[in-house]
Amino acid sequence: MRRLRSAKIIATLGPASSGIEAIAKLFEAGADLFRLNFSHGSHKDHRERFEAIRELEKRYDRPIGIIADLQGPKFRVGNFKDGSTKLVNGAAFRVDLDDADGDNTRVQLPHPEVFRSLEIGTEMLLDDGKICLHVTEFGDDFALCEVIVGGVLSNHKGLNLPKVLIDVSALTDKDRIDLRFALDLGIEWIALSFVQRPEDVQEGKDLVAGRASILVKLEKPKAMEKLREIVDLADSIMVARGDLGVESPPEDVPAYQKQILRACHAAGKPVIVATQMLESMIHSPTPTRAEASDVATAVYDGADAVMLSAETAAGDFPLQAVSMMDRIITSVEKDPVFAEMMGSNRQLPMGTLADAITAAARQSANTISAAAIVTFTTTGSTTLRAARERPNVPTICCTPRAKTARQMTLTWGVHCVFTDDVSSFREMESKAIKIAVQHGFASAGDRVIITAGFPFGTPGGTNSLRIATID
Repeated sequence: MRRLRSAKIIATLGPASSGIEAIAKLFEAGADLFRLNFSHGSHKDHRERFEAIRELEKRYDRPIGIIADLQGPKFRVGNFKDGSTKLVNGAAFRVDLDDADGDNTRVQLPHPEVFRSLEIGTEMLLDDGKICLHVTEFGDDFALCEVIVGGVLSNHKGLNLPKVLIDVSALTDKDRIDLRFALDLGIEWIALSFVQRPEDVQEGKDLVAGRASILVKLEKPKAMEKLREIVDLADSIMVARGDLGVESPPEDVPAYQKQILRACHAAGKPVIVATQMLESMIHSPTPTRAEASDVATAVYDGADAVMLSAETAAGDFPLQAVSMMDRIITSVEKDPVFAEMMGSNRQLPMGTLADAITAAARQSANTISAAAIVTFTTTGSTTLRAARERPNVPTICCTPRAKTARQMTLTWGVHCVFTDDVSSFREMESKAIKIAVQHGFASAGDRVIITAGFPFGTPGGTNSLRIATID
């Protein structure tokens, strides 16, 4: 099950991809991690999918990462008398806390925290940005608006406030229940939605308390104002282009994507590009050429992973979507231009001994045409440093911790192996050679680069480099 590519594929599970055999087919087709979307499905559904993935780990003898994606706050209007109404450009329209059914003059918005965050002129977007209102007057329990872009508005459509810092936690009561459930299961990645500021990330970290890694979904333009601080706090970042594209002008999203990727590369944090990557494959066996180009662009830019959402969760062709993603990535990474781009975008070492060792490992691998870089790690920090260098050979992550192995499945170019810890350099070299051969990375006459921290098992202490030749 060795992947012949560096960028990873995340597949979202749902009704179209439930059951151990369906998930197994997605894994065989190329999915490296699976996302459980807690906006949909019951805890029973998620538990069954979790147990199926853990069973597949045993079947394939490969770590498989799992992401628990928390829903986050969702703001929605109430009901209309006739189920919907039509808003006309230039008309006045009121949103308030009154739970009476709405009409073409008003509707309930049962979120007092929204009214606390408004200003005159605030832009309110409804139904994924299809309808636009401007606030002309507001109070503690209402907002009077002018309809700028009208249209049909129906029950429970969503509300977005693009330029507003909303006075609300990124974690709802539902999220806290879901978080406890996910942590009790043993899921290793927790994705936080609706992050607006560094304090939202810190709140999530405090609740998780080291039991999982934090994946921050950047979907609010406000978060871009504190990008560096958020990246520093997070363990990984997702460019969540769905909501980001609703709250930002379409022409701004590509620039945001590149800024986020650059910030993550500089910090050595894995970064995911997500949403609408192969959207047409929800109902079509093939993507548009523009979608294929979109996936390719993310790979050329050095994304650690690309993600499928509805394509695999609820689409008609989940297996074909994963296979197509795998083919696009593989094709890009064979392009000589890809290697040039990885080299030109390579970050300078951070000025630590660990980074000096890792940079030397990448340079040595290139100089002697090594078959692989083998990293021995407890927390994953050694492997993350190796991936930050974007070496032109695979990186093998050897770790005694199942949690670390599963977390590292998200990282660019990394092949994870769960193995016992080593206690000497001789044992380390012997084990590195054995694993590289067994997993199909090297054969007789090849050389491998080995990095680790000494004393062995010391977190974050990468300080040794060895070159081993396979007899």
